[in-house]
Amino acid sequence: MINDELQKRQRIIAIIFSVVVIMYILRLFSLQILDPKYKEGADSNAFLKKTLFPPRGLLYDRNGVLLVYNKPAYDITMIMREVHNLDTISLCRSLNISKEEFISKVKNIKNRDKNPGYSSYTPQILMSQLDIEDIATFQQSMYKYPGFYIQNRTLREYTYPNAAHVLGNIGEATPKRIEKDDYYKPGDYAGRDGIEYTYEKALRGQKGMEILLRDAKGRIKGKYENGKRDIPSKAGENLTLTLDIKLQILAEKLMKGKVGSVVAIEPSTGEILVLVSNPAFDPAILVGRQRSKNYKALLNDPTKPLMNRATQAQYSPGSSFKPLQALVCQEMGGISEHTMFSCNGPGSSPIKCTHHHGSPVSLLNAIEQSCNPYFWHAFRSTIEKDGYGSKNLLFRTNYDEWVDRMKSFGLGEKFTDGDLYEQSRGYIPTQKFYNKVYKSETGWRAITIRSNSIGQGEILATPLQLANSMCAIANNGYYITPHLVRNDTMLTKKHQVKVDKKYFPIVYEGMSLVFEHGTARSSRLDSVSMCGKTGTVQNPHGKDHSLFVGFAPRENPKIAVAIVVENAGFGSTYAAPIFSLLAEQYLKGKITRIELEERITNIVTNSNVKER
Repeated sequence: MINDELQKRQRIIAIIFSVVVIMYILRLFSLQILDPKYKEGADSNAFLKKTLFPPRGLLYDRNGVLLVYNKPAYDITMIMREVHNLDTISLCRSLNISKEEFISKVKNIKNRDKNPGYSSYTPQILMSQLDIEDIATFQQSMYKYPGFYIQNRTLREYTYPNAAHVLGNIGEATPKRIEKDDYYKPGDYAGRDGIEYTYEKALRGQKGMEILLRDAKGRIKGKYENGKRDIPSKAGENLTLTLDIKLQILAEKLMKGKVGSVVAIEPSTGEILVLVSNPAFDPAILVGRQRSKNYKALLNDPTKPLMNRATQAQYSPGSSFKPLQALVCQEMGGISEHTMFSCNGPGSSPIKCTHHHGSPVSLLNAIEQSCNPYFWHAFRSTIEKDGYGSKNLLFRTNYDEWVDRMKSFGLGEKFTDGDLYEQSRGYIPTQKFYNKVYKSETGWRAITIRSNSIGQGEILATPLQLANSMCAIANNGYYITPHLVRNDTMLTKKHQVKVDKKYFPIVYEGMSLVFEHGTARSSRLDSVSMCGKTGTVQNPHGKDHSLFVGFAPRENPKIAVAIVVENAGFGSTYAAPIFSLLAEQYLKGKITRIELEERITNIVTNSNVKER
């Protein structure tokens, strides 16, 4: 009995002892194998793993002109546990920073909320984006500061001070981006907007690794295994853009002293030739140590130069909407090319005409003369062709169909299958919207929303969308998603609009007459048949906007545009001449109307726009 009790106690002691031993083994395994801190500590004594950053991909325009390239830059890094007996004042003097700034930088490095990947065993970025002049003094005295290293990097360099909204810029990767993509570490750079953002993965390349041997005092003694374990970096992919930089420069020049945008697209391909948002800025000012200061200045500028008006600003399309109205109303059977309506000029009701011309008016003449009453009658005849009343469901069906066909031109939606960064949706008001506004399905009708007939009211579109709608007309019923990078097969999708081809010729002819006898006749270009539509867009916040849409030449169009000059009045005064000059440059290779070019360039419509 006693022996049994003794054996039982021995077994219990053995079990307890075994459990303790296993716990110690598991703890040691966790510390030495699973916990990277100890491995880093051990490795850091013998090795220095140096990240090799790849050169970022270059950017070219459609003709092979280099737009963005790289120049050498340097980061200063520090390994905290290697820093001993630091002469802070001497270090700060060699780095050209204050002691307070240095202390603040070190504090931020050790702050795990700001720097989640912090380790005292690994290199941490103290200063970044330094050029050779900034680094020279420090390099001479670096031996005095153990634990501090120079890391080779690159900075973006720009051939031209243009196309900032297209190209975008790079900056330090945000904590959110680091969290989403383990490629990035604190202090890494990444594309912030434009092409640099959209094609970040292609442009950034792939990091490499260089493993260096160290002695007991931490001094570099050469490469580990003669570099056999090194991983070379892989350069980023070069991209050819659809942009024509020569045409882009001209467009930016013509928009000097003005607020607005210019978008030009090659209709047959959807390739964006020009994308201008003004006010603009030199992309070079967002490079290097002054980036933060310059970005803050741009952010606080009341003219909003950081906003890409070409893709983000939303305007009532005004009369530029009339060619689309003509197409959709024909398709839905509200009018034909032979339909005529009366016009009493400024005495017309409920919508006045801003032009004096004969009456009655045909569709052809209505486009040529931009007759508001005609398009009001066409709109009403279309959505109320089956009548109107509280029980007439066909009215609502017709309106839904009208919305659907308008959206098929790329209005009211973002281009989600393209490569454009930051877009606004625009707006084509739905039946649901009006039911809510008028608190009933029967509380509204054509006359209630009559402003929609002439591109005003609740209708909104971006310049990009308006230029794209011209591509659809130029192509006789389809468009290819507008895009900025060539040879990307993912960006060649064809979109068919919901209007039959047979309705396009009359609209073509009307838009051609705008240059022959209509509102854009003063901007006509000899030997080139052009199609277009001017617009004077009502602006509730000030002077009307000058707007133009169109394409050229009429046969086999090569360029389609949308131009908006804010608070500049008539579309024929500013927007149409800009199109005419761009068409001449692109189609003929040079500007011959020098006086017109100089006049448009020197006109200032907004004195708040700063010179670059």
